Amino acid sequence: MNADRIVAVTGATGRQGGAVTRQLLADGWRVRALTRHPRGEPARRLATLGADVLGADMADPATLRKAFQGAHGVFSVQNPMICGVAEEVVQGRNVADAAAQAGVRHLVYASAGVGRSGTGIGSWESKLQVQAYLEQLGVPFTVTRPMGFMELMTDRAFYPQVSTWNLMPRLMGADRPVGWLCVDDLGAVVAKLFADPDRFVGADLQLVADVRSIAECRVLWKEATGRAPRRLPMPVGLFERFVGTDLTTMWRWLSTAEFPMETAPTRELLPEALTVPEWLSRRP
Repeated sequence: MNADRIVAVTGATGRQGGAVTRQLLADGWRVRALTRHPRGEPARRLATLGADVLGADMADPATLRKAFQGAHGVFSVQNPMICGVAEEVVQGRNVADAAAQAGVRHLVYASAGVGRSGTGIGSWESKLQVQAYLEQLGVPFTVTRPMGFMELMTDRAFYPQVSTWNLMPRLMGADRPVGWLCVDDLGAVVAKLFADPDRFVGADLQLVADVRSIAECRVLWKEATGRAPRRLPMPVGLFERFVGTDLTTMWRWLSTAEFPMETAPTRELLPEALTVPEWLSRRP
């Protein structure tokens, strides 16, 4: 049913975009994988899987308009760790404009946070601005709002030894609950959204497959690997010099904030979504 329909995926060589691209291809969709580096190795791997890799820049609306032409859907994700919070809003609005001009039937917007303003966390507030702009334009869209990705525990690009196992529990509290989802399960959820737009347009989906504290995850890690997770102690000020204050602001906010983290809605969408122990057991 999906063989003649196209989804354009922004950030296709990143974690979320890559997972979405792989799952859509597995489900029989035609995928336009958008990247600023179409000749890079990650882009070549997607092409090998069957994606149509296109050079596009979310800061350049003309490249987006061309890439979205004739597309059924768009997956929109921006990374403020790369472009900064202000530019994230610009890029998100550019994607929204191009999708509206192309008459895209369904846009899935990769958000984050708890879905309310006033947290003081820049990378959460920026996403609410993009969401408001989508509403203003009248683009048919769905919001995905995953909490913590399980890959935070392993991915070097997430500074795992520094943040997840050290600074995050110090500032947030090692026993505070965290909602977890692995990126491949995000890809599976997004593919289901594109397959049934009439059901999901207008939905704002908090995605949580398991709820575990960092202290619990540390125990589970040791049970799965036979060793404690590696940590690289770093002063907070030095960490902020490398990556800014957004993450540390987030962890401090999470140390006292109360908000629901229910797994049932995610499991209704994807009953096979992995728990933390299941995900750890599948790691090579």
